[in-house]
Amino acid sequence: MMNEPPIDELVKKMDGNKYKLCCVMAKRAKELEKRIPAEIEKSDKKAISMAADEIYEGLIVSSDDVK
Repeated sequence: MMNEPPIDELVKKMDGNKYKLCCVMAKRAKELEKRIPAEIEKSDKKAISMAADEIYEGLIVSSDDVK
């Protein structure tokens, strides 16, 4: 179970849309696995957790939010 960052806060970042959050997070995790597999292997975090952290920090936004 993921406790950090809080799921409720992540959902707020995606305008309350859980489906959008799931899609954005999964897509980013796949990108991370392709681009930096060695870093993920050495890290204690999984790609999905890294993606969640990036969304929480505002580094990743959905394409709907870009203006």
